This record gives sequence, structure tokens and C-alpha cells, in this order.
Amino acid sequence: MTDRSVSNFLSADPSWSRRGFLRGAAALAAVPVLVAADPAVAAEELPDFPADVPLQRTAYRNWDGEITATGLWACAPGAPEQVVAVVNWAWGHGWTVRPRGSSHGWSPLTIPPDTRADARVLLVDTAPHLTGLSLESPTTVRAGTGVTLEALLTCLEGHGLGVTASPAPGDLTLGGALAVDAHGTAVPARGEERPAGHTYGSLSNLVLELTAVVWDEASGAYALRTFTRDEADCVALLTHLGRSLVTEVVLRVGANANLRCVSRTDIPAAELFAAPGGDGRTFASFLESEGRVEAIWFAFTEFPWFKVWSVAPAKPLTSRRVTRPYPYPFSDNVPTVVADLAGRMVSDGTWYLAPVLGNAQLDVATAGLVATLSADIWGPSKNTLLYIRPTTLRVHANGYAVLTGRDQVQRVVSEFTAFYRERLTAYAAEGRFPVNGSVEIRVTGLDDPADTGLAGARPPALSALRPVENHPEWDTAVWLDVLTLPGTPHADAFYRELERFLLDTYDGTHALTRVEWSKGWGYTDEAAWSDDEVLGTAVPASFGSAWGEAARVLRRLDPHRVFDTTLLGRLFV
Repeated sequence: MTDRSVSNFLSADPSWSRRGFLRGAAALAAVPVLVAADPAVAAEELPDFPADVPLQRTAYRNWDGEITATGLWACAPGAPEQVVAVVNWAWGHGWTVRPRGSSHGWSPLTIPPDTRADARVLLVDTAPHLTGLSLESPTTVRAGTGVTLEALLTCLEGHGLGVTASPAPGDLTLGGALAVDAHGTAVPARGEERPAGHTYGSLSNLVLELTAVVWDEASGAYALRTFTRDEADCVALLTHLGRSLVTEVVLRVGANANLRCVSRTDIPAAELFAAPGGDGRTFASFLESEGRVEAIWFAFTEFPWFKVWSVAPAKPLTSRRVTRPYPYPFSDNVPTVVADLAGRMVSDGTWYLAPVLGNAQLDVATAGLVATLSADIWGPSKNTLLYIRPTTLRVHANGYAVLTGRDQVQRVVSEFTAFYRERLTAYAAEGRFPVNGSVEIRVTGLDDPADTGLAGARPPALSALRPVENHPEWDTAVWLDVLTLPGTPHADAFYRELERFLLDTYDGTHALTRVEWSKGWGYTDEAAWSDDEVLGTAVPASFGSAWGEAARVLRRLDPHRVFDTTLLGRLFV
């Protein structure tokens, strides 16, 4: 689909405006509204609440707007000690506590979709005050869990420090990122040795110690306790899914690097995702040479937006220097053509326009890379690693990690994309268009505790990147996400087919599928996080004995289930 054909399509109805759709997008991007609480009402509904912690009424909205609630009680403790007071109040009065950062997630780990205003659920906002940042040593940083990734990486950059990879959104709070083993995309390039203080796994693998609010048997109350990475209990808290509340962490970090990121849209999907054994420009060939890749394959298109990062101490001649993050303004702000199409699909139910939208997104990316001189950029790592703002298009995303050997990455990518393409084509032939976003593919290493440099360190128990028992040859994870607009008909059924393919194909024989905690999974034909077999059997089994051990630790550290939700209750029965 060319720019001209997209324009011709839109000109068929010149009265259509993107304003309605953009108003909805702006609402999703807005900070939750906080309403000062009437003291009399607060005293009646939350009697004896700690006087030095202000209460407010608030709305909750997750990333894609599929989980919303209004009129909930919320507070923003000014220090970890106030968090403890709030948790003990909740325990004594039969309430649950749900930590809230930026709400940049999909799964109902914070609150379930049907949460009512009168629910005895208290949101504890970490971002206003739990934001301390300080260097503990030349290779460690102490950070409050409310600090954003952008603030953390900016602080590190100022001291010549950084991380190998990070999630693309800079608005994520550190606590939220660690709770769901957030990751970027990186494995060692050919000949590359891991720099000290870095990891190719998740951010959780950088934690040296953490402080959490846990039950203290001696005092008969909840209290702050610091855990070090070599303690048995710590492994359950490194990726706790919201089943605990961590207030502060100490991270191991290393020297910052300058990264070059080259984007291209000239490699056909058939070549990039080809079956292994060929000599073409394959996904695995770039992974081998550079180690840091991402494919964004818009629905019903043939040429993915393919990014390749490489370590480059000096600026290459053809690269444009970037001095701040978010180098792709054409994707950070919903372009007119994309907004018009998406708005029409949502408001008029014209879901058959998915191929037009997919091609429009590719056209925008291809033209935008040229217009903004962003196809070849270079700078400190933060400035190429962070590239998603809250103003981007809000879509639903499923998510899985396939753990395998690095020599099997092309096989996994080829098998998955072939199945995806076949099923999407079959659905379209029946007049069903379940996907109007993109497939996103990233690759990381696993969580090797040796990366911390701490003797006796253990891997995060519930991280999707935890090494698999009895399979040391599986050293790589292929992350697979499929994005579509919320409410797209037949999406859940389509996602269920993809999920069954992954669970059945990579069942632990030559590779293993684990879910991506923050995304969609556990699909029935009608909804995510609803399949009893996935929640009760497949997910726990994918972690082996670590699942039961972590569940017991989390239960012991919170025996009164103050930190609980419906989904967590189903996972940790």
C-alpha cells in the first residue's frame, strides 16, 4: 500500500477526522486523576488510617484501557516507613494493598477488570516519593522503586554508567519493571565479552539487594526487611508479580556504552524469517554479528521494520548523533493517517481495514525514518534504547518467551512467523481480521546470577528468563508479542491459537515456552488470563520446582495475603 493509495482511501470520506480517536488516545495517556478526599468520608470508610499519609480518590487505567476503575482510594507514602504503616493498617482492617507505578502494563496483576469503587483495595503510588537515587559505589546504585527507567538511566549516564538493554518505554517505574522481569533485547555479538556489571538477561538479574515490606513473626506485624541476592528468600522477590511490595533496591551496573542503531525496511519477511539453513539476510545472521536486534512486522505487510544495535565507541561517519531518548517521533505521536484509520475501525467497526492500517503503519515508519534522519543513529545507550512514549498508539499485546539454544533462534522465529502468517491469512479469507498491529520479536540471554559478581547469588525464581533445570544448552530467549487494537473481534480466539501453538511446539523437549507476565496470556476464545489449564498447570510447570518454592516463600512473607489480586490468587493457590 503506497502513500497515494492510503490517501485515496481516506479521501473517500473527507468528513472523517482523527480528533475523536486522538481524544481517546490522550485520555489513555493522561495521568490518573486524583481527587482530594473529604476527611469525614475518609475517616468513615478508612478509620484509623495513618494520619501523616494523605488519602485521595483516584481512577486506575492500565496501558490499553481494558482495565479501568474509578473512585478507588489511593495514597502516596512519603517514605518506606509510611508504606509499612499503610500495610499494617490494611492488614488490620481487611483491605488489600496494590502498588501502582505508571500503570504501563496489560495483565490484571494490579487490579482485576471488574474492580468496583467500593472494593476494599488501596492503591499505593510509588512514583511521587519513592524515587531516591544514589551511587553506592562505582558499580552499584541504590534506587527507590518509584523512580522511572528514564530517570534511572539518565542518572547512570551522568556517571558514565549504563545497562546492556532495557525496555523501550522510559515511563516504567523501576519497581514495576522488576516485578515482571522487564527486559530489552541483547545477546553477545560474535566475539563480544560481557562487560563487568552488565547482564544479557532481565533487569531483575541486576539486583544485589532489595528492601520489601514482609510479615515479621517476632513483632506480629509487617515490617521492612532487606534481602541480599544470596539469600534463599530473595529469589522469590526479584520477580514477585505484585505479590509483595519492594521499596528500594541496589543494582549492579557497569560502564556505559555508545550504541549505533540502524533501521531498515528493505528485507522481506520471507527472507528475514526464512527456515534455517539458507544464506540470506536472516534474523539469526544479524543476531550473530551484532547481538541486538528487533523486528516489528506490521500486519498484512511483507517488509518488517528491522532494527540492529551495535556497540560503537566512536560515531560512525553515516550515523546521526542523538543526545536524548525517543528518536522516532513518527511512532511516539500517532500520525494522522494511522489515527484516522484506527479511529474509523474502532468507531465504525470496519475491522476489515486491518490490511490498510498495517500498510499505513509501514509507510509511516519507512518515510519517517528518512524524514527524521533516524535510520542510522548513534549515541549513549539510553538514547537508542528508550524509544516509546505514552503518546504512542495504545494496543493490546500478548507475550511469550521461548527458551532455546542460540543456534535454534532462526528455527523458532521461522516456525512461529510461518504459523502466524498462515492463521492470519486463513482468518482473513473468512472475513475476520483479528490483528491490526504488529508482531514484535526480540532476543535476550537468560538470567545468569554470576553476572552480579556476588558469590552465592541465585537466579530470580519467577523470571521468564530463569535458566531451565537440566537444560544448560538453552541459553537464549526469543520474545514474541502480537499487538492489536483493544476490542478487535476474534482477537482472543486468534491469540488462543498462537498460544496453543507455542505451548505445544515448545513444550520442554527442544525448547520451552513461558508467559510474559506483563502482557496477555491464558486465552480462551473470549478473554485473556482465563484458561484454567494454562493458569493452573502450564505456567507453574514451565518453572519446575522453582514455582512451588517461590510460592511458599511469598505466602510466608505475606501470610495474610495483603498483597493479593484475583489473578494472583488463581496462580498461587
